[in-house]
Amino acid sequence: MNRILLFFLKPLSFLPALIMMYAIYSFSSQTGSESGNLSYQVSVKVVEIGNEILDKNLEDWEIEEVAGNIEYYVRKAAHMTEYFLLAVAVSFPLYVYGLRGFPLMLFAGMICVGFACGDEYHQSFVDGRGPSVKDVCIDSVGVFFGILLVRIVCWTFLAPVRMLERAQRRKQRREARLQNRQRPPQSSVSGSRRTASRHSNMAVSSKSAAARQKETLRKEGKRHVY
Repeated sequence: MNRILLFFLKPLSFLPALIMMYAIYSFSSQTGSESGNLSYQVSVKVVEIGNEILDKNLEDWEIEEVAGNIEYYVRKAAHMTEYFLLAVAVSFPLYVYGLRGFPLMLFAGMICVGFACGDEYHQSFVDGRGPSVKDVCIDSVGVFFGILLVRIVCWTFLAPVRMLERAQRRKQRREARLQNRQRPPQSSVSGSRRTASRHSNMAVSSKSAAARQKETLRKEGKRHVY
């Protein structure tokens, strides 16, 4: 029953990756003006939060000016964050399915970077936007760190499980060696069986010879009776 549930639930682990792809596609479908306005609003919010935390007491026009200066970096950070989350959502199910090490980096990286290239090509059909090789490179950096995070987290949390499995395997090997030592050698067992069968055959043959001799004497005795 558990295997059946896992068989049907495992594919659902790719659902977050599909949701992230849809979200990235939706952001890329915005026109240039819509995307710029969204980036500017996010930049203003970031400056306002920083102003409150650092207690700078900036005026509204100063906040808008700083937001305009950091808008470019906010956009690129958003690119990297999107693909960082996409890489996490893609590589974790692959890890669950048994993909480890360099193959995980290669396969998950190909999926995410390939999607980034397709997304940039899609932007060439959107009004006010266009493809950018620089954005693909920025996205690739986010992909690398996302996959790296999954490898570190999974290795850390699954390390106790791996240690228990190794301890069980060592215990099974020790028990198998002890059983082999306690078991008598096969050659001696077969030799003793052959000796016993030889002795039994000799006893049977001697009994049959004695019986034949008695029968012969009995017949001879009857023959010489007058």
